[in-house]
Amino acid sequence: MAAMRVEANAKLNLTLDVLGRRPDGYHDMRMIMQSVELADLLDITRSGSGELRVSTNLHFLPNNAKNLAAQAALRWWEAQGNASQGLDITIDKHIPVCAGMAGGSSDAAAVLRALNELEGAGLSPAQLARIGERVGSDVPYCVTGGTALAEGRGEVLTPLPPLPPCWVVLCKPEFSISTPALFAKIDSVKLRCRPDTQGVIAALEEQDLVGVARRMYNVFEDALPERQRSRVNDIKNVLIQCGALGASMSGTGPTAFGLFDSEALAREAQERLTGVGGEVFLTRTV
Repeated sequence: MAAMRVEANAKLNLTLDVLGRRPDGYHDMRMIMQSVELADLLDITRSGSGELRVSTNLHFLPNNAKNLAAQAALRWWEAQGNASQGLDITIDKHIPVCAGMAGGSSDAAAVLRALNELEGAGLSPAQLARIGERVGSDVPYCVTGGTALAEGRGEVLTPLPPLPPCWVVLCKPEFSISTPALFAKIDSVKLRCRPDTQGVIAALEEQDLVGVARRMYNVFEDALPERQRSRVNDIKNVLIQCGALGASMSGTGPTAFGLFDSEALAREAQERLTGVGGEVFLTRTV
């Protein structure tokens, strides 16, 4: 096999808690991750050029080793003890960029899965995840996706019972958020509350979608600049008014999302939000 197409699913944070700064400068996290059907499409082709080339449908994204998909390929070859080989990676982006949905990390994970198959390496998901750690903290989760508790920097993963199937409406406002700036700020912010992560896990075990949705929370919402926080809250309010069982922000934002048990209500929310700006998506959980 010389070529294949793979999907890279977006992720959401059902909960996100920052426990404190570590001696290595990173932060200890505790969060519940969830995959959704919204996905990038990657065409990965082995070539005889000896070059690693990346192209996307978005002109502003890097087409060199700064792209996480390219970094994943480089880390893969290092782990196999091989020199860089010829590979063409074409990414059709659908996941919003700089949105807190792990678009770049998911692309990187998709490259690792594809190379594992293309080269017949037979590595387990856990082995692929260890390679992914060297690319980014969200990459290990994105290797397998689904519903999982992520701890440490995000690389310590515990599979959880799947979230009951539901509709998801996502809205990324017209601005982006600096992840490093939020991490720098979170240590000095007085948090309004922390997510009930254990309560969400218990609700997942009981397959209680309402119980999960009502407990969702992301501490990074408290660290947003006031204007951005107000915009995210406005989106969450629209989602709730339209019948969302719960609403929260994903990652370091600014994407806000709501969970719906009714397709009709989800489509109403999608229509309402489309009229107020930003990128709006209707998808389902995976």
